[in-house]
Amino acid sequence: MNVIIDFLKGIVVGVGGIAPGLSGSVMLIILGLYEKTINAIGTFFKNFKKNVLFLVPLFMGFGVGVLLFSKIVDFMLNNYEFHTRYLFLGLVVGTVPLFYKEVKKNGFSKKFYPVISISALFGFFLFSFNKNLFPIVENPNLIQSVLLGVAVAGSSIIPGVDSAVILSALGLYELYVSSLADFNLSILIPAAFGLGGGALLISYVMNGLIKKFYTVTFSVIFGLFISIIPKVLNESCAYGSIQDVILSVLLVIVGVSISIYFGDIKGNNERIKKLIKKS
Repeated sequence: MNVIIDFLKGIVVGVGGIAPGLSGSVMLIILGLYEKTINAIGTFFKNFKKNVLFLVPLFMGFGVGVLLFSKIVDFMLNNYEFHTRYLFLGLVVGTVPLFYKEVKKNGFSKKFYPVISISALFGFFLFSFNKNLFPIVENPNLIQSVLLGVAVAGSSIIPGVDSAVILSALGLYELYVSSLADFNLSILIPAAFGLGGGALLISYVMNGLIKKFYTVTFSVIFGLFISIIPKVLNESCAYGSIQDVILSVLLVIVGVSISIYFGDIKGNNERIKKLIKKS
């Protein structure tokens, strides 16, 4: 049963990994799996059997979520970008209180608010003024394909770092989405090696930081996460009429509701059952 649940959670994480403004690591935090996942990857060979039994269904779900949702995101952004981005904005905003709850879990105090604020300001300037640092890669060589995997690993494992923003800055985002949508193995296979190697190294570092400096580490990544929220919207999201305003508000509400629901699936299901019984 746990295998099925981890697989389904992996699909949700995969959706976060492809959606602009979200990240797989943030979804892991919301689902209460981040520390366990980072520890499992960082100590992969120390507790090999235990880690494999946990990670395999989670990563299989992640792969399914990314492959399926990449096609949906690609279609929606090409045909309904206004609607899609406001829905994503709601999804991201809905994760803020859930993420904040995790930040406060271990020895949090007022002295960490400046850390969050400085991280948010740093992230805002970093992500806002460094877009497309490198030209867009259309026909990657072997090294660029491996780099794609490493970049996905880093932006997926470090919460608060938006994969779409980082990959766009490196000129790799379009390549990432198109190679997944087209299932281009000439790009995906070397990228998988980069993803695996990068994931092991970065997870080892993050695992050490979390164990020794939990609150500082999570305060920094929470600030970075806040800084990328404005990046969900772009020029396509400008209002053209009162109908657009109403629609955008409704889509944000839907997105927030979905995030809150997935933040505590078990608890929310119990609440829903109780409401149904009362009615």
